[in-house]
Formats: sequence, structure tokens, C-alpha cells
Amino acid sequence: MGRFLPRVHAPEPLKRVLYRAYERRLLREICEYPVPGHVGFIMDGNRRHAEKRGELPWEGHRLGSDTVEALVGWGREIGVRTMTLYAFSTENFHRAEDEVEMLMSLFAKRLTSLAADDRILENRVRVRVLGRTEMLPAPVLNAIRLVEAATADFDGSRLNFCIAYGGRQEILDAFQAILGKVERGELAREDIDEDVFGQHLYTGGDDPDLIIRTGGEARLSNFLLYQAAYSELFFTDVHFPSFRKVDFLRVIRAYQMRKRRFGR
Repeated sequence: MGRFLPRVHAPEPLKRVLYRAYERRLLREICEYPVPGHVGFIMDGNRRHAEKRGELPWEGHRLGSDTVEALVGWGREIGVRTMTLYAFSTENFHRAEDEVEMLMSLFAKRLTSLAADDRILENRVRVRVLGRTEMLPAPVLNAIRLVEAATADFDGSRLNFCIAYGGRQEILDAFQAILGKVERGELAREDIDEDVFGQHLYTGGDDPDLIIRTGGEARLSNFLLYQAAYSELFFTDVHFPSFRKVDFLRVIRAYQMRKRRFGR
């Protein structure tokens, strides 16, 4: 597991110049080594970011959604093939009703906009929503259908949003799907192995090489529990709305410096 170094404290104009220079240097270094093919991201800290600024939770979520757009661009710039973003868990439905309604409105708006986003269309990014989507309200479901249909045939990078998602629930859903195939004679019991099980998960056997969590917590919180068996994990105290490109690049560089053994 890894954590970031403290942030630079300097006057804003000087800080911007320093960070731009640092970004260019990091990009040069990163381009010399393989990047993670699949990055998972636990986007935590939106509400605490808003509270720290004396604002309502809604404003933190709105700023976080802006960071999502930037994050997707950063991943595409360095050649990340798949990004899976943890947006809303099944447990999050227990939050205050007005906050959940605001989040659902935000999801519907952002997903609808992605269906016509030139950056998504020109780069042939396939967008999917993973989770128990039957739990979501009609406007969000309509937005999901729209963006998934618009990008279904794209063969560029992949962008997954985990909404109404839970890792344990995903494992149960995979088990139920496999059990149904065995009962129908479509799959022999002795043919069930790790690959077959992985293909029945929402991610279809595409495990993350790297998982990043913002917000100061150091746990997976029911995110990609099966797939994360050998993922490299990085945690940062930075709230998600304040997560910057230089933070992302620094994680990628640290990932490249690790020797992945997969238990061997």
C-alpha cells in the first residue's frame, strides 16, 4: 500500500508553475515504463470537502463530478485501457433522502452528457454502469441505457461507473448466474474455475492492476473484492474534489516502481 508525500506550500502563482513543471517531468518518466492497464478508483471525501469549506454535501458531489471528467482525461493521456470508478454503493442508499435524490439527479445528468461527449465519441470509449441497477430510479436508468447504447460498439478504452454497487453482492450475483447455467445444463460443475467465475462478475474478468482511494481511509469498502486480490493499493488523505493531475501521475510512477509478484 502507498501514501502520498505532503503537498507543496507556496504562493499560488509559484505553486502553479512548480506543479506544471513537475507534471511534465512525471509524464516523461511515466512514458518510459508500462502503465497499469486497469485502474480502479474509490472516490471518497466529497462530503468532507464540502463541510471543510462550509458548504452543503451537494456541492462536494458536484465538484467531485468535475474531478471525474478530469481523471478520465488523465488516464486516457497516459494510455490506461480501463478505468472503474466507485460512485455509489448499495449502502449509500441509507444516506439522507435529499442527498440521495441529488446524487441520482447528478448521475442522470452526467451520464446523459457522456452519450454526446466528443471526447468519449472521438476516442471510442465504451461506457458501462456496473451494479444492481434495478435499484436506481427511472431517470438514471434511462441515462444508463442512452450512454451504453451510444458507446456499445466502441473498441477504444473502457470507462466503468459502479453505481448501486457492492462487491459482496457482485460475487453473489456471479454465483447465482453460474448456478443457473449448471441447473440448465449450460455449464458443467467441473468446468467452473477462477476464469469462469471471473467472467461472470460485472467486470467480466478484467481485474484492476491498481486501486486508488482518496479521502484518508485505508480500506476497500466493498469495492471489487474478488478482483482486487493482487491489485496494487494506494491511499491518499486528499479529498476527491481536490485530487490533481500531479497526484494521479505520482501514483502511476510509484506503481511502476513496484515489483508485482502475484504471490510467486
